[in-house]
Amino acid sequence: MVALIKTLQVILALSLLIVIHEAGHFTFAKLFGIRVDKFFLFFDIGGKKLFSTKSGWFTRLVPKAASWQTEYGIGWLPLGGYCKISGMIDESMDLETMRSEPQPWEFRTKKSWQRLLVMAGGVLYNIIFAILLYIAIMAIYGSAYIRNDDSRIYVNDLAYEMGFRTGDRILAFDDYVPEDFGSLQADLARRDVRKATVLRGTDTLDIYIDQSMIGEVLNTPGMFDLAVPFMIDTVMVSSPNAGAGLVHGDRVLSIAGEAVPYVQDSRKVLQEHAGGTVSALILRGADTLSMDLQVDSLGRIGVYTVMPGVERRTYTLAQAVPAGLKLTGSTIGGYLRDLKLVFTPRTEAYKSVGSFIAIGQVFPSAWDWYQFLNILAILSIMLGVMNLLPIPALDGGHIMFCFYEMLTGRKPSDRFMAVAQMIGMLLLLLLMMLAFGNDIGRLLR
Repeated sequence: MVALIKTLQVILALSLLIVIHEAGHFTFAKLFGIRVDKFFLFFDIGGKKLFSTKSGWFTRLVPKAASWQTEYGIGWLPLGGYCKISGMIDESMDLETMRSEPQPWEFRTKKSWQRLLVMAGGVLYNIIFAILLYIAIMAIYGSAYIRNDDSRIYVNDLAYEMGFRTGDRILAFDDYVPEDFGSLQADLARRDVRKATVLRGTDTLDIYIDQSMIGEVLNTPGMFDLAVPFMIDTVMVSSPNAGAGLVHGDRVLSIAGEAVPYVQDSRKVLQEHAGGTVSALILRGADTLSMDLQVDSLGRIGVYTVMPGVERRTYTLAQAVPAGLKLTGSTIGGYLRDLKLVFTPRTEAYKSVGSFIAIGQVFPSAWDWYQFLNILAILSIMLGVMNLLPIPALDGGHIMFCFYEMLTGRKPSDRFMAVAQMIGMLLLLLLMMLAFGNDIGRLLR
């Protein structure tokens, strides 16, 4: 059931984003009087289609569809989608049409700035869609994050090896002062950090970052967990310790004789005493109390702890607009830094590149509109930014050639564009193989 829910979310999200992206090309093409022959979700390789407005049953149902200039449909290969624009060398590699006399309704006869806008339309629509999603999220749900200035880290083995210690409070990465605790690991990788400044006890220390370890930072989740002090907020009604006398503000100092300054420290101890009773030392105000606590079969004592530094904000619709724009800008900036890492071999960030399998793992196992909209906005930005890469088979490649023509006054030949398109498609195929290989490797591990 979990796999089905994740699969449905991936299909819905990618289908929406593909349609929106291609609608950007379609809109500008129509605006400039360019004929669009096909508008397809997924690829109809070999002419095989799951749906087409040119099919017999559909034209019988909607007779006007037979005279529509554009064929709308759904292909069988779910690896993207396309908008076939007349007079343009694209993934269809329809070179026969390009040998005929140019027509006024074709892409190739339009001015360079018009062709540039047609190619940029998909990216533009993806960014606008992300902005609208973030505005909606801010207006409906608001925002919540853990403040870094009031939080301490709980480290894994990699963070320990790099010099960080549980209980440290990260003050700065070089000159950058992080605000969001949840972004610490991403900030460390993205910002080419050379020095981390931390507060350890009452001392301020500098930790110099070994750049050769950035690849491990990217591929080792959970470097900086939130160190949660074992301070009682409330006791669950169903807790085995509902009548034990625990009250809000109690600080658990030790369990079964082992110090547990943070909740994470208690998990192993409680697992060892699952289904039994343990003695605990409790700090209440200035008094230290001894108390016997019941541990359930899952190794829990049935309490909620006080979460440090949670910042919550609500927005009116008017406030949500600038907040959504700001979040879109910061997300684009973060993704651009990620791409820079991917194309920097020494970081080994290319090992983190994923395909549809990786995307599926990001979605929650139960339907959650908040998470779905957030992931959809991020994917829309990723699709838009990826398409701006100056690779001939992508929008960015076509935009690059349009700029070249505008600056030099010379238009690349059709033969050159065809060769460039084939090279670009080969590069994309290699990138896809890398992504699938990474995903399969992660699954095997």
